[in-house]
Amino acid sequence: MEDLVVDPVAHNRAAWDKYVEEGDEWTRPVSAEEVERARGGDWSIVLIGHEPVDRSWLPTDLTGKDVLCLAAGGGQQGPILAAAGARVTVFDNSPRQLDQDRMVAARDGLELRTVLGDMCDLSAFGDAAFDVVFHPVSNLFVPEVAPVWRECFRILRPGGTLLVGFLNPDVYLFDHEALDERGEMTVVHQLPYSDVTQYSAGERAAKFGADAALEYSHTLTDQIGGQLAAGFVLTGFAEAPHHSNASAPYMSNYFATLAVKPG
Repeated sequence: MEDLVVDPVAHNRAAWDKYVEEGDEWTRPVSAEEVERARGGDWSIVLIGHEPVDRSWLPTDLTGKDVLCLAAGGGQQGPILAAAGARVTVFDNSPRQLDQDRMVAARDGLELRTVLGDMCDLSAFGDAAFDVVFHPVSNLFVPEVAPVWRECFRILRPGGTLLVGFLNPDVYLFDHEALDERGEMTVVHQLPYSDVTQYSAGERAAKFGADAALEYSHTLTDQIGGQLAAGFVLTGFAEAPHHSNASAPYMSNYFATLAVKPG
């Protein structure tokens, strides 16, 4: 059933550019007031759901720390971390998402670098270039996550930390329309799930819209075991429900891990 040619990088780049035009919640930049508070030490950022990430997962003092916001464009986490003192690079597949970060940086006088690319290929960066990689829920948009973990391990300095948010793969068990439109948890999909193997291009267009981003589920072996296989040591774990998903009362929709590169 898979299309003859599906380029998830190109397709999802166009999808997220369109989401910016539509004002998707993950494309809306932080306000000047939030940036100013962050300059004074009053700040928070989200890794999963809408709950602020545990501040103990990040360095106590971000001043001078090299932080990569990986697949995290949209003018949200990057500008806040920059205002808190970090040297921030925002890496994202969507030019329009990166425009949001550049807009906030120009508006509020922040030093912030943006780089366009695929999260599976971080060859734009040298070895041991960063102290922190902040990777919110976004690896559902790539077919394989092992390259992401290998690249994150390479670009982190010894003792550096990787903060990751990802979807509970079980959310892909359910029929999308039944869940979102009627609140029914109808199990129809076998895991691991992929938009491009579950549906033809015509079926995807009818169900989600032709321009919708392609999504892929990943097993916990790939998400957690993959980080371990890359060389990381996991030191933190958290979970959260989705703020509006009908399955939220019954299961955690998001997971987060904190991992360290041994040094």
